[in-house]
Amino acid sequence: MRQYALILSLLFAIQPAHAIDQEKILAATQAVVMVRGYNDNGGLAYGSGVVVATNKVLTNCHIFRSTKQPWIARGEDTYSITSVQADRWHDLCLITASNLPFKPAIILKNQNLNRGKEVLSIGHSNGVPNPLTSMGVIKSTYNFEGSHVIRSTAQFRMGASGSGIFDMDGNLLGINTFKTPGRQAYFYSLPIEWLANLEKLPVETVFPVVGKAFWEEEDKNKPYFMQIAIPEINQDWPRLEQISQKWIDADSKNSDAWYELGNAQENLNKMDEAEKSYKQSALLDSGNTASLFRLGVIAKAKGDTQAMHNINLAIAKIDPSLADEYSASLGCNKEC
Repeated sequence: MRQYALILSLLFAIQPAHAIDQEKILAATQAVVMVRGYNDNGGLAYGSGVVVATNKVLTNCHIFRSTKQPWIARGEDTYSITSVQADRWHDLCLITASNLPFKPAIILKNQNLNRGKEVLSIGHSNGVPNPLTSMGVIKSTYNFEGSHVIRSTAQFRMGASGSGIFDMDGNLLGINTFKTPGRQAYFYSLPIEWLANLEKLPVETVFPVVGKAFWEEEDKNKPYFMQIAIPEINQDWPRLEQISQKWIDADSKNSDAWYELGNAQENLNKMDEAEKSYKQSALLDSGNTASLFRLGVIAKAKGDTQAMHNINLAIAKIDPSLADEYSASLGCNKEC
């Protein structure tokens, strides 16, 4: 318990925008475990997992590609894995172990995944024995195969594959799975909603678990929300414009695709086109605060104070704290 007290003392030294319940975050932390196993060359493979039911841990399948006898660990205690249900394409594995003494994480239905929502990533980054916590916000959610893949600023490192992303009440939102390379990385988490289908899959007892996941496809075959990441990070605006247009051609009602097109156009100084793209993005999803922010910037450049004010009101309906951030970013005294 002392190790979790230390984790919490470090966490709460950071002041989030909203008050958080220490007991709920402690419970979430205690639902996170380490998953380990020896690979073919004798090295130690490791990842993280989240207890989601009695004797059940949800994690990533790619952890098990080179180990025949994986186990679950907490400190010096180990627990043998007896079986697995594997959704290889979505990179989610539900493993079963005997006599796990840990309470499952709290999972709520129809959870709020608004942009700007504060979140916590909790996992064994770099294989450390005690779970590490990283605070961030949801940057976007991407509609993909029946649910929404989460992109956030809550960082995780090697060893935290299979760890959890939680809201500030300790509710499990998803499983941390992959990131883009480099220091300015984008961090992606798989939706907890995919667990329902995973639980219906056949039970397997043989390891390793092999099979490619969607996020490991060649770049041209990856989902568009992944294809735009590197051009955006590298500020390759012509390439971002090209991919975004392909995304729109494939899914013209996707708000994120229109936002990315507007982002590219704005940075290419195509301001009229960017404004149209951002407006289309906001029309398709009135909760797309990223597009609303950029429309506010364009309105300020035009000297359109009424539009700035209307956008502020729209953002305030979604999240008052984001409205405050919007006003501050545009240099308004109190609110735009």
